[in-house]
Amino acid sequence: MSGGTVRSRWTILAVLFVARAAIAVQFQSIAAIAPELGKALDANLADIGVLIGLYFAPGVALALPGGAIGRRFGDKASVLAGLVMMLAGEMLLFASTSWSVQIAGRLISGIGGVLLNVLMTKMIVDWFAGRRIATAMAIFINSWPLGIALTLAGLPLIQAQFGITGTQIAVMVLIVAALALMGFLYQPPGPAAAPASAEGSRLAKPVVWAVLLAGLIWAFYNVGFAMIFSFAPSMLVERGWSTAAAGSAVSIVLWLAAVSVPFGGYLADQTRSRNAMLATSCLAFAALVLLLWRGSAVLPTVVALGLVCGLPAGATS
Repeated sequence: MSGGTVRSRWTILAVLFVARAAIAVQFQSIAAIAPELGKALDANLADIGVLIGLYFAPGVALALPGGAIGRRFGDKASVLAGLVMMLAGEMLLFASTSWSVQIAGRLISGIGGVLLNVLMTKMIVDWFAGRRIATAMAIFINSWPLGIALTLAGLPLIQAQFGITGTQIAVMVLIVAALALMGFLYQPPGPAAAPASAEGSRLAKPVVWAVLLAGLIWAFYNVGFAMIFSFAPSMLVERGWSTAAAGSAVSIVLWLAAVSVPFGGYLADQTRSRNAMLATSCLAFAALVLLLWRGSAVLPTVVALGLVCGLPAGATS
């Protein structure tokens, strides 16, 4: 295999990494400035929660047909369309503070984000199957906590300087950058690199149940994980922290999660007891969330959360 081919694979990974990080930034952009956004929209915390949750609501309907959309129109074209929808949704948020427009913008953005999430994992597999796929997936997965952490640390500072419109412009600039990278740099792998199609294969019933159970575990874990960076900044602001300080403190969880996720996989392999590792780390994760909510010292608690919260994800990988 030539050096140019190797370089092109990592270039493709970098492009997909930026695109997935853009999804994380757009998703988190509401929670990162929730106190100021609530004042601008005359919305309470429950209303802000609705805007946060609406982003992935389309996933219920689009997760399964997303792969078929990619096959019908092509992965690259479908991802570009998803990025355009993300940009269009953000432009709606920028254009009006009307509550109905805000809801429409988040739903449109979410449809694009879900489409990208479904297809880009498949694109990584197409490029890296049999060739350092574990390394590529580990890097790709970390685009999410990195994007969330950057949003928590950066958007409150932008908001303090340029207002809510400044944060929305920053999100749009990142999406446009992802669009440009995808449009100009992404190319599908050659026929020799692409894995054989498995359209005609069927899953046995025990495998289906195992996949459903794994999906439920992953879903419940992600709900708990999302609660931290979605609502902890607002909780700290209510305790007297500035929005920027609260976002920076909570971002520590995400920075450390980028380390604890692969470490969780390592521990699961070393102990050879993934189930025990998963259960223990989830219980520790839940206890630390409770401590943070009950008012324990913030910085030690968020550091401990960052070191613990990635362990279940590593154990399930």
